[in-house]
Amino acid sequence: MTADAHHPVTTRRRIGRTAGLVLSGFALLLVSLSVAISVGAVAVPAGTVWGVFLNRIAPGLVEQTWSAGREAIVWNIRFPRALLAMMVGAGLALVGASLQAVTRNPLADPHLLGISSGGAFGAILALLHTGLFLGLLTVPLLAFLGALGATAIVLAVSRFADATSADRLVLAGVAVSFIVMAAANVLIFLGDPRATHTVVFWMLGGLGLAQWDQLIYPLVILVGCGAWLVSRAGALNAMTVGDETASTLGIPVARFRLVVFVVGALVTGVMVAFSGIIGFVGLMVPHVVRMIVGGDYRRVLPGSALVGAILLLWADIVARTVMAPEDMPIGIVTGLVGGIGFIWLLARKRAA
Repeated sequence: MTADAHHPVTTRRRIGRTAGLVLSGFALLLVSLSVAISVGAVAVPAGTVWGVFLNRIAPGLVEQTWSAGREAIVWNIRFPRALLAMMVGAGLALVGASLQAVTRNPLADPHLLGISSGGAFGAILALLHTGLFLGLLTVPLLAFLGALGATAIVLAVSRFADATSADRLVLAGVAVSFIVMAAANVLIFLGDPRATHTVVFWMLGGLGLAQWDQLIYPLVILVGCGAWLVSRAGALNAMTVGDETASTLGIPVARFRLVVFVVGALVTGVMVAFSGIIGFVGLMVPHVVRMIVGGDYRRVLPGSALVGAILLLWADIVARTVMAPEDMPIGIVTGLVGGIGFIWLLARKRAA
């Protein structure tokens, strides 16, 4: 690093640029949230959206000029849906960025490593076969166990096949993903035909079942696991350089990688339980963020969470408007955008 990098003027410019990016990101997030709640089969002005919000947190703060029906649409349907989109997008992007660091593979994400498929397997098992024996916790718990099981299988396959390199680890994840999805299809085939239509939600992805009383689960997992990952940003930076370098810095490489996989399985499993399978968010968002803020994970992780939340808000906007009044599954939108982005990423890698 040159002496200019520590020059007061350079430091102030860097801090100012970072502050500008943060403020711009949060402003875009608020605009995206407002649009996501406003648009739909029944259009609601942005003023009404935030009027309802303010009256809910401080009754009587704003004069009510809207109908009870519009308030119900805004508060009971669209607000929890938009907040769930933000949490799922942020969670999947955080997991994708972390997996790309510990595997040193730019193509790693929860979807490609089979974690999402494992989560869907657990959710389908709860919905069609075990029933909600633990109440509302049943689906998130079994989704997490499924995601964790898929992660364990990926690690076991990679060790059995001596596929310890980053590229082969991803290939093992893809293979396990196909196997787990085949098992999930067997569960659907053996389930009650009258109930199998409910699992289409988990296979294609969607946010239509968001409810206020259930948002606490993804929120707690996102905040807890996200804080842990951000606190380990230095270790993730070291992992991107290589195992030997990380070991010389005192990082227990194998154990740390395993813990990151388990944390990723926990976040992905819970998000899948409430949103179904949503692919490519964890793959593409970290690359976009690195192009903006660089490769330091102290900025990549918070930036990925922010951009992931914004991206999934807009994917949900598209899903709700392109075939209005019907809702297109959000997984179709992210799959289309992510597939095109995946091709762009491969072309960019080749040109580099």
